[in-house]
Amino acid sequence: MSVSITTEPGHRPPAPVPYPFGARITIGLCGVLLAALWSGLNDRVSSISLPDLRGLLGIGYDEGSWYAALYVAAEVAAMMVATWFAVTFSFRRFAITVTLAFAVLGAVLPFVHNYPCLLVLRVAQGLFGGAMPPLLMTAALRFLPPGIKLYGMAGYALTATFGPNLAMPLAALFTDTVGWQWIYWQVIPPCLIAAAMMAYGLPQDPLRLERFRQFDWRGALTGCGGIVMLVLALEQGERLHWLHSPLICALLAGAAVLLPLFFVNEWHHPLPFFKLQMLRRRNFLHGLMALGGFLILTMAGSALPAIFLSHVQDYRPLQIGPLALSIAIPQLLACPLAAALCNIRRLDSRLVMACGFALLCWASYAGSHLSAVWVQDNFYLLQAMHAIGQPLAVLPILMGATGAVHPMEGPFASAMFNTTRGMSAVVGGALIETFVSDREQFHSNVLLNSGAIKHPEMLLDSDTPLALTGQLGAFAGRVHQQAITMGIADAYLMLSGLAILLLLLLLLPRRSYPPQAHLPPQPVTIS
Repeated sequence: MSVSITTEPGHRPPAPVPYPFGARITIGLCGVLLAALWSGLNDRVSSISLPDLRGLLGIGYDEGSWYAALYVAAEVAAMMVATWFAVTFSFRRFAITVTLAFAVLGAVLPFVHNYPCLLVLRVAQGLFGGAMPPLLMTAALRFLPPGIKLYGMAGYALTATFGPNLAMPLAALFTDTVGWQWIYWQVIPPCLIAAAMMAYGLPQDPLRLERFRQFDWRGALTGCGGIVMLVLALEQGERLHWLHSPLICALLAGAAVLLPLFFVNEWHHPLPFFKLQMLRRRNFLHGLMALGGFLILTMAGSALPAIFLSHVQDYRPLQIGPLALSIAIPQLLACPLAAALCNIRRLDSRLVMACGFALLCWASYAGSHLSAVWVQDNFYLLQAMHAIGQPLAVLPILMGATGAVHPMEGPFASAMFNTTRGMSAVVGGALIETFVSDREQFHSNVLLNSGAIKHPEMLLDSDTPLALTGQLGAFAGRVHQQAITMGIADAYLMLSGLAILLLLLLLLPRRSYPPQAHLPPQPVTIS
C-alpha cells in the first residue's frame, strides 16, 4: 500500500532534500556522531571532576551542585527544541553552529573565575551540548538507507553506552596528569574535526524562517520551563532533603503545572515540538518506556562500582578508570554485532532484547551479593555482563521504535527520544543517590543499635578515655563502611527488579523487522 500523509492545511512539510548516500555523506554523519559523543562525554567528565574544580575555583559544595545541575537542566531543555531549530535553520548550518559554539565556550571557561559568569557560560554550553544528540538520531533516520540504518542506530547507542563509561578515565587523566584546564579544552579538537566533517559531508537545505510565524511559543515556555524545574528538583532534592525544602516544593509544583499544559498544547498545535499522536503506536510507546528503564539500569554499570570503590576502598578516579573502560571499549564491537543480529529477518528482535535485559538483571542480582571485602577485580564479571547486555537491549529498542516512524516524523521522534533519554539519566542519578543514602542510614542505625547493645561502653560521654575514643572512631568507621556496602547491595537488588519489569514490558510491542526486510509500508497519517 502507498503511504498517505495528511497535514493541516497550509502546513505541509516539504520533502527532504534528495541526497545520494555515499562516502561524502558518511563523513558528514561521522562528524555528527563525533559531536554527539563528545557532548555527553563533556557532561560526565565535568561531573566527575567537580571536587577538583571546586577547589580550583574556590567554591563550596552547594555552589558546585548548582554548577552541575544548571548544565544538566539546560542540556535536557535543549533536547526538546533542537530538531525544530535544525529544520528551520537547515540541518547542516545548525549542526555546525552548535558544535563550534560548544567548542568556543569550552575554550573560554578555564579563564572565568567569577561564579555568576561561570554559571551563565555553563548554561549556554549545556544548551549547545544538549542540541547535539537529537541531531544524530535525526541524521540517521533521514540519510541512512534501510540496509544500514540499524548500524546508524548503533552509532547513536554508543552515545549512551560508550561515552558515559569513557568519562571516568578521561577525567582522571585530565585532573591527575595533563592539567585541569583540559576538563574544558578536551571538547575543542573533536568538535573542530566534527564541524569540518559536517561542512564537507552534509547537504545544505534551504532556510525555512517562515516557520517562525507558527513558532510554538507556549510549548517552548511551558515545556522547557517545566523540564528545567523538574531537573533542578531532582538534581538538588537529596542535598536539600526533598519535600522539607520550600525550594524543592516550589520547583516540583511548577513542573506539575507547566508540563501538563505543555502536553495539552503539543497535542493541538499545528507545528509542535512533540508529536504526541505517535504514542498511539505500540512500538514507539514501548521504545520510550523501555529506553527510560534501560538508562536507569545502565547507571549501575558505572555509578555503583564507583561509589563503592571510592567510599569503601578509597580508590581514586584513576584507579576506577580501568573498570569503566571494561564496559566502554567492548561497545565499539558489541554495538555493531548487536545491529547485525537485529538485521537477521528470522530472528525476532524481542528475543535479542530479552537476552540483553536478562544479562542486566543477572548483573544487578550478582551485585546484590556485594561485601566490604570486594575490590576492583570482583566487579569485572558484572561489567562484562553490562558490556554485552547493554547493546543487546538498546538496539532492539531503537529498531522497534524507529521502525514505527515515517522519515518525515524523524525530528519529532528524535526530540521525544532524546528528551526521554536526558530525563532518564537525571531520574536514574537521583534514584540511585537517594536510594543508597536512605538505605545507608537505615543500615547504619541498625548496626549502631546492635553495636550499642553489645558494647555499651561506646556510649560514654566526652570524658571517655583516649583508648576508648580510638575504639569509638574505629567502630564508627566500620559501621559506615558496612552500611554503605549494604546500601549499594540493596540498590543492585532494586535494579534487578526494574530489569524484570522491563522484561515483562516486552509483552507490549509487536514484532518489528529489519528495515531492508520490510514489506511495502503501511499508511501513515500525520495529523
